[in-house]
Amino acid sequence: MTTITAAITAVGAYVPDFVLSNQVLETMVDTNDEWITTRTGIKERRLLKEKGKGTSYMAIKAAQDLIAKANINPAEIDLVIMATTTPDMPVASTGVFVATQIGAVNAFAYDLQAACSSFLYGMSNAAAYVQSGRYKKVLLIGADKMSSIIDYTDRATCIIFGDGAGAVLFEPNHEGLGLQDEFLRSDGIGREYLKIDAGGSILPPSIETIENRQHFVFQDGKTVFKYAVSGMADVSEKIMERNNLTKEDVNWLVAHQANKRIIDATANRMGLDEDKVLVNIQKYGNTTSATLPLLLSDFENKLKKGDNLIFAAFGGGFTWGSIYLKWAYNKQ
Repeated sequence: MTTITAAITAVGAYVPDFVLSNQVLETMVDTNDEWITTRTGIKERRLLKEKGKGTSYMAIKAAQDLIAKANINPAEIDLVIMATTTPDMPVASTGVFVATQIGAVNAFAYDLQAACSSFLYGMSNAAAYVQSGRYKKVLLIGADKMSSIIDYTDRATCIIFGDGAGAVLFEPNHEGLGLQDEFLRSDGIGREYLKIDAGGSILPPSIETIENRQHFVFQDGKTVFKYAVSGMADVSEKIMERNNLTKEDVNWLVAHQANKRIIDATANRMGLDEDKVLVNIQKYGNTTSATLPLLLSDFENKLKKGDNLIFAAFGGGFTWGSIYLKWAYNKQ
């Protein structure tokens, strides 16, 4: 009996139509295009503006894109994992609703929240289910409507985040392709540096919390940047060492799109040339749980069967890690 590995066999994506450019932000807060670009690499981001539409809307669109491109029957999906920091509502799982709406009538579903590392952690979950032999098709979706929790008078955060969704399908592989290794970490020291104060069990919503604008994201940018640079670079280097990978062996770095300087620092630690680093932060900003699958979707044509991909992410909490995956198909 051959060993079962868990491979990505299809990708899908969705981003809203509305574009929030740096030039528009200049009219909203005290900032400018040069300042944003030099510090983050971001030129524009997409926002879901339609009233009454949330994270599930984008997740459904991304899943439907994958289903259509891969020509699969959604009833064959065994599990839907919804990686998100911005669920539609508390208590009721967004993933459960998404699964029903896409016709995954035989799947169970749940949400996974690890801030910007949610999709990376979700890859670990999805692969483990497939490798167990119990499930054949696991749909992993990363989606966030960050505009719903961003204060557009706070220039420290409003320049960074955007909305979007991406999806991947994990299936069994018997050629040794797919997820090879993972190195995932977390540290509660980060709890105070990137957070939303109110709306949880410690500080439930009230008139005071609304007046104090405590339902928006707060970020201590310098501290988060310092930890992110060292964290992403360390785990990426570690996973290369554990798997005896040289810089020549790595075909692509698939890094969380939080800041171009963090991406560059990770690539430099790995010894990678710029042409091996997938980047689309200039178009979308930081879409949190959606950055990694959006990269796979945007650059799917470049990925070849057998390519060695190193994924890396860092998120609030703190959460971070790296995954080594061998790509399993050539796009038709």
